[in-house]
Amino acid sequence: MKSIKGSNTLPFFRRLQLVVAPLNTLESYAKKYGDIFTMITSAGEVVCVTSPQALQEILTKDNNKYEAPGTKILQPIFGEYSMLSLEGDRHRRERKLLMPPFHGDRMRNYGELICNITKEAASNLTVSQTFIARKLMQEITIQVILQAVFGLYDSPRLSQIKSMLGDFLELTASPLRASLLFFPWLQKDLGPWSPWGKYQRQQQKLNELLYTEIATRRSQLDPNRTDILTLMLLARDEEGQGMTDQEIRDELMTMLVAGHETTATALAWAVYWVHKQPQVYQKLMEELQTLEIDADPMTIFRLPYLTAVCQETLRIYPVAILTFPRRTKQPVELESYDLEAGTIIQGSIYLTHHREDLYPEPKKFKPERFLEKQFSPYEYLPFGGGSRRCLGMALANFEMRLVLATLLSNFEMELAENRPVKPQRRGITLGPAGGVKMLMKGERKQVENKSPSVALV
Repeated sequence: MKSIKGSNTLPFFRRLQLVVAPLNTLESYAKKYGDIFTMITSAGEVVCVTSPQALQEILTKDNNKYEAPGTKILQPIFGEYSMLSLEGDRHRRERKLLMPPFHGDRMRNYGELICNITKEAASNLTVSQTFIARKLMQEITIQVILQAVFGLYDSPRLSQIKSMLGDFLELTASPLRASLLFFPWLQKDLGPWSPWGKYQRQQQKLNELLYTEIATRRSQLDPNRTDILTLMLLARDEEGQGMTDQEIRDELMTMLVAGHETTATALAWAVYWVHKQPQVYQKLMEELQTLEIDADPMTIFRLPYLTAVCQETLRIYPVAILTFPRRTKQPVELESYDLEAGTIIQGSIYLTHHREDLYPEPKKFKPERFLEKQFSPYEYLPFGGGSRRCLGMALANFEMRLVLATLLSNFEMELAENRPVKPQRRGITLGPAGGVKMLMKGERKQVENKSPSVALV
């Protein structure tokens, strides 16, 4: 039986390399070992695959050969009852419960809200001053999550949750600070000034706000409300039992973090690429100018070049660079290798998105590739795949296109720096180093009797 190759470096340093310089490390492995290799992650030694065929094999739903275990690395952020930590029947039940707010007509109802939130947030920026794109996008996406999905509107507690969540995420925002999540032995509370002590105290403050909100809504439960918090409070299992406060807190935390931080990062990349490449900007503006002034959000969502720009943004630097792990339930053959039962396997989303055979000139930002070819779910998978595919995929795609279109149609911005922006680890995800520094030039003026700049709200 031939063994899968991997680096001979000590396990600690192999894991450290993936934390500090994930893309360089993955690319060096792929160059040296090909489409399948071993690496060290928080789950221990795992087999990494990058070919669409292998990804289809491990990610196909209802596959008796592989199971999708919960992810322990995320527990310090989301809790043990988060959908990301659960597995088996419990995971399926939770996923089914949480799916409705992210799909269909209910999601479409968020369109006008997304456009309004975007305009308001951008209007608050000072003209002729620089701003960090990711911070603007975080402000927009947290408002969308809190209002559209959780039903939380302007209130002192809303402002506190927003502020506290931002502070909490910054505690693991750099590659060095992210080590807290990847090396469990660093998770020692040595007092309020120690990194983990700070992390736990910040989390405790956030928990208090979330538990207070849960208690308030329990006491004023309105069955006519359709937000996700109400749905969770009303949910009952086969025995008629409701969700506990801790279960609801963990899912709220999952949706708050996963539902806004990832989309904000993707949007920061999108404005960077659009403004970095004049021909992309020009082509996108020409498409946006074909819209009616009061264009329906679904019409905006379906614009082909806008769609391609967002797809290429998620291809070139996907926010998540690896799929959630899969584990073999029995001995299996994968890519001509024999794997023992219990082997952990992860797909590399980033390496798959940079395969020359799928995406010629993969380092170049070329939205046209998505107009020329339709890619399979195993060739293009920014949201993962199978039973662990991101629940918020439809909302994230919808939100990305509406936010980008609204910003470009109503505001003039430009990059504040000419140098290339590089990807950098941000907690468990990947984002633009520095957050993308932009200059706000001002609101676009509507011109009578000419093709107008489009006001989307």
